[in-house]
Amino acid sequence: MSRRALSLLLASTLTAGMLVGCSADREPDERAEAPAPSATASAPAATTSAPDIPAGTAPEQTFAVGVRQLKLNRDGNRPLPVTVWYPAAGRAGGKPQSSADAAEGRFPVVMFSHGLGGRPADYQALLTRWAAAGFVVAAPTFPNTSKAGGDNNVLDVLNQPADVSYALTEVLALDARDGDVLRGRLATDRVAAAGHSAGGVTTIGLFTAGRDERLAAGIVFAGTALGVGTAFAGAAAPQLFVHGEADEVVQYTAGKAVYDLVPWPKAMLSLPEGDHGRKLLRDDTSLGVVANTTAEFLRWTLYGDAEAKERIPTAAARDDIATLDNNL
Repeated sequence: MSRRALSLLLASTLTAGMLVGCSADREPDERAEAPAPSATASAPAATTSAPDIPAGTAPEQTFAVGVRQLKLNRDGNRPLPVTVWYPAAGRAGGKPQSSADAAEGRFPVVMFSHGLGGRPADYQALLTRWAAAGFVVAAPTFPNTSKAGGDNNVLDVLNQPADVSYALTEVLALDARDGDVLRGRLATDRVAAAGHSAGGVTTIGLFTAGRDERLAAGIVFAGTALGVGTAFAGAAAPQLFVHGEADEVVQYTAGKAVYDLVPWPKAMLSLPEGDHGRKLLRDDTSLGVVANTTAEFLRWTLYGDAEAKERIPTAAARDDIATLDNNL
């Protein structure tokens, strides 16, 4: 497929009415349907070996949340400011505190990718819940697809898996940096990737053509494999897909088609009345189900908490607003 044709396909799929990426209140002008995903022939074959995460127990407490900003730049021409939310010392609850002292312990890392025309702050309600549950969440602002980037060059989504890998390297380096608030606080061998819409494409790319072997798990919100393929590669990394069945940007069937091709332990949380962004990530009831289900998934995959795995179906069934296809 030519780069021009790929650009047009990506644009038609990812720019039509981006709810969280462009505006949480804007209604879409059209319903875009992604073409069937195709495998990327050059990617190494996937294996079915179990993730190398020792059995353990996730924290039971809820943490206060700290927040900080990193100023990164890949290759000198791709500025990548990164927002980092992390478990902080102090009383839980309230707003994230800037540069607060980190809580005691070592915490797994989750790299989160925003949607087209979006920014990390758009997802704060979800990502701070992960941080409060015991995860360090790092979210880059991409140079050409963010609200700050301006031009929304959809083809640049294909460069974003490499951006995330670069940012991950820089984030993990904080664990050994003298004087850093996160020194000695990162579980550098326990890392996952997650993303919404164009960020979902980015996340899938990190497990296919741009496979980052440091990643032990992935969460894809309203994503498709357009441009990055479905040749899932490397060691087994459990995947959780989350998709609204009323998604008016990336059709539910497009996300389900990618999910069906994942060769590893996997589950798909489907919200029959969920759209592309508002109800999927911002409606209070839906957010509770999504946040709790994804947190249990992360506790299992990154902490090795077997009991958390058993709680995933219960979290998904809360309030009877979602269904779970469970092949974990």
